[in-house]
Amino acid sequence: MDKILILDFGSQVTQLIARRVREAHVYCELHSFDVSLDFIKEFNPKGIILSGGPNSVYESDYQADPKLFELGVPVLGICYGMQWMAQSLGGKVEAGHVREFGYAEIEVCNENKLFHSLSDRVEGGKTFLEVWMSHGDKVTELPAGFKTIASNPSCPIAAMADEVRGFYAVQFHPEVTHTLKGREMINQFVLEACGCKPSWTMPNYIDQAVAKIREQVGSDEVILGLSGGVDSSVAAALIHRAIGDQLTCVFVDNGLLRLNEGEQVMNIFNKHLGVKVIHVNATEQFMGHLAGVTDPEAKRKIIGREFVEVFQAESAKLPNAKWLAQGTIYPDVIESAGAKTKKAHTIKSHHNVGGLPETLKLSLLEPLRELFKDEVRELGVALGLPHEMVYRHPFPGPGLGVRVLGEVKQEYCDLLRRADAIFIDELREFDWYDKTSQAFAVFLPVKSVGVMGDGRTYEYVVALRAVCTSDFMTAKWAELPYDLLGKVSNRIINEVRGINRVVYDVSGKPPATIEWE
Repeated sequence: MDKILILDFGSQVTQLIARRVREAHVYCELHSFDVSLDFIKEFNPKGIILSGGPNSVYESDYQADPKLFELGVPVLGICYGMQWMAQSLGGKVEAGHVREFGYAEIEVCNENKLFHSLSDRVEGGKTFLEVWMSHGDKVTELPAGFKTIASNPSCPIAAMADEVRGFYAVQFHPEVTHTLKGREMINQFVLEACGCKPSWTMPNYIDQAVAKIREQVGSDEVILGLSGGVDSSVAAALIHRAIGDQLTCVFVDNGLLRLNEGEQVMNIFNKHLGVKVIHVNATEQFMGHLAGVTDPEAKRKIIGREFVEVFQAESAKLPNAKWLAQGTIYPDVIESAGAKTKKAHTIKSHHNVGGLPETLKLSLLEPLRELFKDEVRELGVALGLPHEMVYRHPFPGPGLGVRVLGEVKQEYCDLLRRADAIFIDELREFDWYDKTSQAFAVFLPVKSVGVMGDGRTYEYVVALRAVCTSDFMTAKWAELPYDLLGKVSNRIINEVRGINRVVYDVSGKPPATIEWE
């Protein structure tokens, strides 16, 4: 199988490069820039992509092994990756007098494989591309053998190439959707310049994953924490496909689930898929430990810790269980600055990333660890899971624990569950559920004055959040119709006693995150 290696220099959008390569049906992995040359040789990539990063190449210790340029495989440098390529091969990088952040237009100067037949505008016989820049430094002198393939007034060397050796570099970010032809550029690098075959498909992956799970597990039993979300559900279906009754799922009702979620999960897995599921009601345990805690990171860590405690107790009842399976996916690992790179800044921790305590005598099984969310959904459908489960909006691992702002109380969760269910119900009724990428209600622990009938009320507030995104790294708030928002507000205020005000969140990501905590 052809593979692309992505070396991460610390950019917060590096995982988008991996997504774009996977979308070309080519397998790739993301590793830290400082992996050894022996590792790169053993990985045996058909091509290498160097990511962006926050540092200045002429004063940073973020330096990869320049001997990778002697391996005879094409290399694409992006932003910092371009600057490191230029400096390593004899070019010059300097601080720019004009910094570029955001939209920019570049002119294609020379024919090349990266930009072949691509254009956003043609004027006076010149071809222009709309791109997204984020840099202060720039290449001011080309390395030997390179030519400029794109430029603009503030960045004369906006892209460069040495096509004899298969080296390409761009100062902008083709991986983000703001670069309109970015996906095509990465496709042309991977498929044309590197000559990769598009063989990364879900049926092929299922066969490989099943064989890998069987080899890894052998005759041991596996215990899986089933949350009801897409990731753990697909992991359960995949592992069940591989080892059948050797898998036991533990479904933990922690008091932080959506309305009627426990019943739905048990119905699908136990009754329809024939998976062994143990239903554990741990509401009091979780609520007890969350009492008085308001910090979001502290809440996440408590919830993660208590999940492990429950698994520990349940695994003790299954003496033949040697493995704990989790629905960890690639963005969890990357966003937590996980085991692969340890270079990007941590945005938020994920309860299923970072290993297990030594007291839990189980090995970790994470069959989805290298997959993105869209690939997980594709896998779920291929495994026969119901469409409505697989394409349900993402639900955070800590559940309502991070949708109740501040201290988590049973009363708050009960109010939020009902408000959230109304919101989702009306989104479906108005045919907006599948048009949004994620939608939910958030409980605000503040009270406002209202009037119902002839009486004064002093009750809680919920915020509605709905976003549209292709990658969950950036997102726009969904422009829901006023009549939809009006109906949701009326229903929540009339049907959920204890809430008298509904607001709508119109923040994008960035600067906000999709979840409130």
